[in-house]
Amino acid sequence: MAGIGKGSLPFHSDSLKAYRDKRNFNITTEPPPPEKAVGSPGQNFVVQKHSSRRLHYDLRLEVDGVLKSFAVPKGPSMNPRDKRLAIQTEDHPLEYASFQGSIPEGEYGAGTVEIWDRGRYVNISRKDGKEISLAQALQEGHAAFWLEGERLSGGFSLIQTKRGWLLVKMKDEKADSESDILKEEAGPAH
Repeated sequence: MAGIGKGSLPFHSDSLKAYRDKRNFNITTEPPPPEKAVGSPGQNFVVQKHSSRRLHYDLRLEVDGVLKSFAVPKGPSMNPRDKRLAIQTEDHPLEYASFQGSIPEGEYGAGTVEIWDRGRYVNISRKDGKEISLAQALQEGHAAFWLEGERLSGGFSLIQTKRGWLLVKMKDEKADSESDILKEEAGPAH
C-alpha cells in the first residue's frame, strides 16, 4: 500500500482510483465514489470497526474532499504511552463515512463494518511555528489533530516512521492511561 508521506507521490486528481479499482460496485454495498470530485468545507472523522480477515479499526479523516484512511489493527487508545500501528489504505469517498453493513465474501475487505465513533476534528498541525494543512502534514509525515467524537476526544498524532505510521494519543486533559476504551465502549456509535 502506497503512503502519502515523505518520499511518496504527491496527491493527484484521482485519489479514489485505488478505491474504485478494488471493488465491484455491482456486488458490494459500499458506496461508489462520485463521478465528479466533491469538495467539502467540513472536517469530519469516522472510526469504523471492521471485522474482516482480522478485526481492526479504520480511522478516516476528511481531507481535501476525500477520506484519508488508516487501518489501526489494535484500535485507538486514549493512553499516550500506546503507539498504535496505523496502516495507510486507499482514500475513500466522503460517502463512506456513513457506511455500515456487510461487504460480501469474495470482495475486497469482505466482512462487517460498523461505525464505532464519529465526529469533527480540528487540524492542529504545525511546522516552524505555523499552522499547515492536514494534507501537507500527512505528506510531511507528521499530522496532529484534535478529535471531538462520541468516544474519542483530545489530541492525536499520526507519525510516519520507516516502517509505517503510528497513531498516538497526545498528553492532554482527555488522556486516560488507566482504562481501555475498546473494552469500555461496546457496540456502534449513535
